[in-house]
Amino acid sequence: MTPETVTRAEPGRPAPPAGAAHPPPWQVKDEPIDSVGVLLSVLILVAVLHRQIGHLLADPRLQTWLTVFVSVMVQAVPFLVFGVVLSAVIAVFVPRSFWARALPRHPALAVPVAGVAGVVLPGCECGSVPIAGSLIRRGVTPAAALTFLLAAPAINPIVLTATAVAFPKNPEMVAARGGASLAVAVLMGWLWLRLGHAEWIRLPHRPHLDGLPRMEAFWSACRHDVFHAGGFLVLGAMAAATINVAVPQSFLHHLAGQPALSVLALATLAVLLSICSEADAFVAASLSQFSLTARLAFLVVGPMVDLKLISMQTGIFGRRFAARFAPATFALAVLVAAALGTVIW
Repeated sequence: MTPETVTRAEPGRPAPPAGAAHPPPWQVKDEPIDSVGVLLSVLILVAVLHRQIGHLLADPRLQTWLTVFVSVMVQAVPFLVFGVVLSAVIAVFVPRSFWARALPRHPALAVPVAGVAGVVLPGCECGSVPIAGSLIRRGVTPAAALTFLLAAPAINPIVLTATAVAFPKNPEMVAARGGASLAVAVLMGWLWLRLGHAEWIRLPHRPHLDGLPRMEAFWSACRHDVFHAGGFLVLGAMAAATINVAVPQSFLHHLAGQPALSVLALATLAVLLSICSEADAFVAASLSQFSLTARLAFLVVGPMVDLKLISMQTGIFGRRFAARFAPATFALAVLVAAALGTVIW
């Protein structure tokens, strides 16, 4: 008898005979759910309920919801994959000693260096979250890794170029966005050094990569981070789509006429819409009824705090971290953007 054929009887039931050709009916064999089986089940369900689904999809509000959800996912997934791959490269191929040489030893000096390093990463916020988690695993001080997380999506060349194209008549918007975003990232890093606690960050369990061959460890890290971060990205995209359908446009027009509230309104809207940082400048430019200061707040807050980012930060760093880091980042970003916008415009 091979080990695979040995079964364990349930409590209170007789053990199956040794020579039995078939297991008794009460014996249940644990088998993982096959993805093909799940797909076939979904297809059968769609075939049975196709009329009900067709009527549901005809609803304009649902069509808007699907459009927003798909657009958020299409924008975010390529950069999420890029970030996951780069995160796996950092985790597997970059030795810990590299970070000791690349960053200043003093954490307070490592924070601004990490912020400026965000210029070289042509990605968005979805990719920076897993990268920051990998940096912390490789021994980088959390304050520096979190500064990189906030700076990279907002000050990289692709984002700044898109901002220049979106605001051709206001070239100062590029410098304002880059300067305000870098200031918020560095200030948040220093704030973490002062008030942060290591126990607030709970990185998810992952395989012991150092004990595996490099390529096997690389693919293991990629699979783990894609499924872990990707699930929270889907939840964030669903929440953003729901907000887009639920918030009436007339409400936004009313707020635009109140300068004191317009900054906070667009900052909150950036959180709710969850637009990728490579595309948010064009959305901000279209909100012409709002002041440039309010639109600057939209551009500074969006790449640092939005629904999909909060979801992903919860998945990568833990709920205790996200519950503290996201509100603090939002408040500081609004204050810096409002102050800088008031000075410039």
